[in-house]
Amino acid sequence: MTNRLSEIQIIPIKPQNGLVAFVSFVLDENLYLGSIGIVTRPQGGYRLVYPTKKVAEKNLNIFYPISREFALAIEKEVVKQFEDVMKKYDRHNSFNS
Repeated sequence: MTNRLSEIQIIPIKPQNGLVAFVSFVLDENLYLGSIGIVTRPQGGYRLVYPTKKVAEKNLNIFYPISREFALAIEKEVVKQFEDVMKKYDRHNSFNS
């Protein structure tokens, strides 16, 4: 990924309708992006959902990646961090390790 993500913060939540966490990060040391949802995929794995604002009957996008390639690069990095964070919460792991 040529654009670098830093200060990735994952906030796990009690799962609801596939939503399992929120993520925020800084892009290229210049832009903070937050309130991005991490959602389970029906076939397994995770995807990102970018924030919207409801105006009248319409949902307006606040921000989102323009290219699929860039979106997948962000998703790959965020999901990797999310899975690392969730290892700490695995109830089958011993906290004495």
